[in-house]
Amino acid sequence: MYYIGIDLGTSATKLMLVKESGEIVNAITKEYPLYFPHPGWSEQNPADWWSACFEGIAELIKGYDANEVGGIGLGGQMHGLVVLDEQDAVIRPAILWNDGRTEKEVDYLNNEIGKQKISEYTANIAFAGFTAPKILWIKENEPENFAHIKKVMLPKDYINYCLTGVHACDYSDASGMLLLDVEKKTWSKEMLDICGITESQMPKLFESYEVIGTVKPEIASLLGLPAGVKVVAGAGDNAAAAIGTGTIGAGGCNISLGTSGTIFISSDKFGVDPNNALHAFAHADGGYHLMGCMLSAASCNKWFCEEILKTDDFETEQEPITEDKLGENHVYFLPYLMGERSPINDTNARGTFMGMTMGTNRADMMQAVLEGVAFAIRDSFEVARSLGLDIKTSKICGGGSKSPLWRTMFANILGIPLEILKVEQGPGYGGAMLAMVGCNEYESIQAVTEAFVKVETVIEPSPELVSKYEVKYQQWKQIYPACKELFVNIK
Repeated sequence: MYYIGIDLGTSATKLMLVKESGEIVNAITKEYPLYFPHPGWSEQNPADWWSACFEGIAELIKGYDANEVGGIGLGGQMHGLVVLDEQDAVIRPAILWNDGRTEKEVDYLNNEIGKQKISEYTANIAFAGFTAPKILWIKENEPENFAHIKKVMLPKDYINYCLTGVHACDYSDASGMLLLDVEKKTWSKEMLDICGITESQMPKLFESYEVIGTVKPEIASLLGLPAGVKVVAGAGDNAAAAIGTGTIGAGGCNISLGTSGTIFISSDKFGVDPNNALHAFAHADGGYHLMGCMLSAASCNKWFCEEILKTDDFETEQEPITEDKLGENHVYFLPYLMGERSPINDTNARGTFMGMTMGTNRADMMQAVLEGVAFAIRDSFEVARSLGLDIKTSKICGGGSKSPLWRTMFANILGIPLEILKVEQGPGYGGAMLAMVGCNEYESIQAVTEAFVKVETVIEPSPELVSKYEVKYQQWKQIYPACKELFVNIK
């Protein structure tokens, strides 16, 4: 049998056709635009997502026996707000996870309603990227659109709706809306009331591996799929990637270097960071996880190379950064190009270079960008350690993890071994694995991860380099507090 895994990303959708053995037999990528109508805003057209998925599925299965396709599973960009009217038509462009327009609404939730109450309702506090503040923003700024909302959805759930006609959401993705009581796995009535919406406007909740329906006959016919192809609820991109990397159960850790960056720590028990510096979410394996998320990770590398250096040859830019230069750089970079979430929760924070001299060169600045991202992930790593979590090793995935240099930096800045997997395909692969469980190809998430996830190599930290980077990290982490008040006045 074949299973389709879909990674609905911010810049593109990646689709893969996976055999029940775990072999990826075909893969397709479909790009689409990202819109910035105002500084700090970030939007996409859901129709672009659907076109990418529809065309991508048709291309993906061409030349293969479509009758062997058993199920579809999605992993998708989290927090994005998709609003539908009574005819299930999209009301306005989707407001994305990296959109920073909701400073006023976040302040209202955290300071007027109060962080303690919000955390009691949802296990989290408000962040600009979360979905609930976006709903409040529409209510305040686009009352006509707000009045027409019949359904509130997340990006991947809109694709699932297009496939099946079912309004569904899984617990992992719903956790990032600030509308879910994460511990009880139910919509929070208190938060719905605060946002002025009702439970009838929310999708039905499922575990990530549960089947929500089958592909609609008319869609299946157009795509060339057989009748009865099952669609599972899927998961938020980070939870789906964690399934794809075998980060499940108690004590697993995964670092993802995509457009955004995350550190994902799985658990079989519900738990909340008392300072809410890390997100407390449900996991796609049926358990829970803590997660630190930075808004600009590999996108910092892309920005610096393409927009500043005017090159797309990332590998060549890293060549001058030889091993002897690691831990020796005098230039520092704050990677807050879109503001920041974990652990500082500051929409005003901005990207900043520090320490440049007349001797600073192109390679020094490139190195600072890569190290700055790793230092920012370490900030969340330190929060997890302060909670008594003993993270002995971590997997690393995402586009940025393809860089041997960046992997070496991460291993030594965090001071732990990093495991590189034989097959690392992130959320799409996790989506296909979820579909296999939903279709009873495998009896459990544990069974499918044990069958598929194999470590290819381990990046070991060097004690000498760990010591050097410890000094650099302690210097780096003084920069944001010193600049924090400046950011408020620099717009």
